[in-house]
Amino acid sequence: MPEYSELNGKVAIVTGGASGIGQACVHAFVSQGASVVIADRDEAAGKATLRGLPPGSAAVFQLTDVCDADSVASMVRAAHDNFGGLDIAHNNAGVEAAGRAIADMTDDDWKRVIDVNLTGVWQCMRAEIPALLARGGGSIVNTASALGQVALPFQASYVASKHGVIGLTKAAALEYSALGIRINAICPGVVRTAMIEEVAATDSGFMDKMYSMHALGRIAEVNEIAESVLWLASSASGFVTGSALVVDGGYSAA
Repeated sequence: MPEYSELNGKVAIVTGGASGIGQACVHAFVSQGASVVIADRDEAAGKATLRGLPPGSAAVFQLTDVCDADSVASMVRAAHDNFGGLDIAHNNAGVEAAGRAIADMTDDDWKRVIDVNLTGVWQCMRAEIPALLARGGGSIVNTASALGQVALPFQASYVASKHGVIGLTKAAALEYSALGIRINAICPGVVRTAMIEEVAATDSGFMDKMYSMHALGRIAEVNEIAESVLWLASSASGFVTGSALVVDGGYSAA
């Protein structure tokens, strides 16, 4: 993994930090010497992630529901109370769609995905931006998806939420980049996570199908997404703002 010396001593929040991409990003930020607030609604997994960090890592777990404004405010306050402020926010928490056609979706199907994946990112940015401004600026990286660029049947709520994250990211970048906050989105393709492995264990053809959807003939490893997040958070991407960085192995190129 590349080294970004300027991340040493910085303070980062990672939502959805207890598993998958978020967990990999927690490890990546810690490896660069950053202090990290692991924010997640799964307390057991969050505390396990904290215990799994290298000895001496500067990190805390904060139970967080990104749909709840008070919970999000407490998350940002945890960064200040434990580490003195906030420099980087990786808004990564998200949920999957129910996999139903539009006419078969319930109100709850739609609301759950939009509330977490889109409104949750807005809630987090609303709370994080004042803290970043208090430090003179920083970087926000929002997790969108390759499905923020293209569509997939039976995933309408997820597709809409991730397209929305990209639009929200661009609008926020126009508002705050001149004030020292760069705001970008990352758009992963399918990533090897516990959820993907669970599906593959019950469907022998699942992984071959996933591989065929990506021009590189494979899916991403979590560390590949984490390395891209680090780049967006660092000064190496200092002239990048309002972008949607596609890291999808060619999924959206077809």
